Amino acid sequence: MYDNFEELRKNCSQCSKCDLCSTRHNVVVGVGNENADVMFVGEGPGENEDLQGEPFVGRAGQLLDKMLTAVDLSRQDNIYIANIVKCRPPHNRDPKPEEQEMCIDWLRQQVSLIRPKIIVCLGRIAGQKLIKPDLRITREHGIFFKKGSTIMMATYHPAALLRNPAQKPDAFADFLKLREKIKEICPGTYE
Repeated sequence: MYDNFEELRKNCSQCSKCDLCSTRHNVVVGVGNENADVMFVGEGPGENEDLQGEPFVGRAGQLLDKMLTAVDLSRQDNIYIANIVKCRPPHNRDPKPEEQEMCIDWLRQQVSLIRPKIIVCLGRIAGQKLIKPDLRITREHGIFFKKGSTIMMATYHPAALLRNPAQKPDAFADFLKLREKIKEICPGTYE
């Protein structure tokens, strides 16, 4: 168990638990307000994220930032963003179950340090890993689940929205629901 983010980042950046470490440029630990009540979790870094060492910095990240701004959220101010795996899977493939298992403790440590009241899973893989293994993103996006003392919701991954723009209205509706839930259980996010 880590007491602070500096120690967690240092150790995570040296991780070699799975084969993803052999092809990475950077370990992508996370970004944002480490005291946030709201945390977003994606599946893993893509090429741009691997090169820059920060989650969601490519085209999908630009879309995510626009959606966040629309509901008064910001990675610089009031949320934290992380991923299930911290190293890029080759060719942006889905992280394998064994890679997720090797890496999940890093995310658990982040959650333990941040103690978010709400976790938003970006995409099917994050939703299935954190909410429930049989989660169907097309049917269960925007639905809130309670896990322990944390509220969780899955929504479409921004990269999926770039591939299928017809899902953008549903994703935006999820973000509007999220804003109302934040106002209900952690209004300090907007102060």
